[in-house]
Amino acid sequence: MYDICSMLTKKQKNLLVFINKKIRSSGVSPSYEEMKNSLNLKSKSGIHRLISALEERGFIRRLPHKARALEVLKLPETASANDIYNSFSPSVIKGGLDENNSTTEDNEIPILGKIAAGSPVEAIQNEISRIPLPVSLNKNDNFFGLKIQGDSMIEAGINDGDTVVIKKADKADNGQIVVALIDDYEAMLKRIRVKGKTVALESANKNYETKIFGPDRVKVQGVLVSLYRNF
Repeated sequence: MYDICSMLTKKQKNLLVFINKKIRSSGVSPSYEEMKNSLNLKSKSGIHRLISALEERGFIRRLPHKARALEVLKLPETASANDIYNSFSPSVIKGGLDENNSTTEDNEIPILGKIAAGSPVEAIQNEISRIPLPVSLNKNDNFFGLKIQGDSMIEAGINDGDTVVIKKADKADNGQIVVALIDDYEAMLKRIRVKGKTVALESANKNYETKIFGPDRVKVQGVLVSLYRNF
């Protein structure tokens, strides 16, 4: 029996990665026009066929009652490391932490300390300051911020000194970048992959090794949704 992942054509795979990247970076599905342009197709009819094929194979689903809304259910195991890293493009708010910016308390989120994008640090601590909630995010959800230390996620566009915005969650899809709590003691920002009875926490820097744990040692604390970068 053939692995269904191997049945994706190059165009299907490229479209799937593009849709996933767009949703991760902006929170919304790309338009059919954007999808058409990404694959250099001449008409949208080809996109409709590709979408239907991906849906039939269980890689995406159309969300009811929402025009063009898609959800990526999984990525092909055959995706390259470059595909996977590029499936997240952080929504960067450049210079957004200007102290002169006025915000209301309802539109602020707490920074809970520093987190390693490299070696682990002690688990998330108490609030040390507050930052504005990016306007693209739903203020009714639960978010917190963390200051990045280290360079292990640079190939995913996350640099030392950035302030990441995390949506609280205790579950994550394979390939998402998460705050992972190890042994209830150490926290790190990594890309998560669960397979069988193992949890892999991947860096986005070839100089760092993937860390492997048993499922009872890792707790997801939240999923990366945005970041601030000061210049």
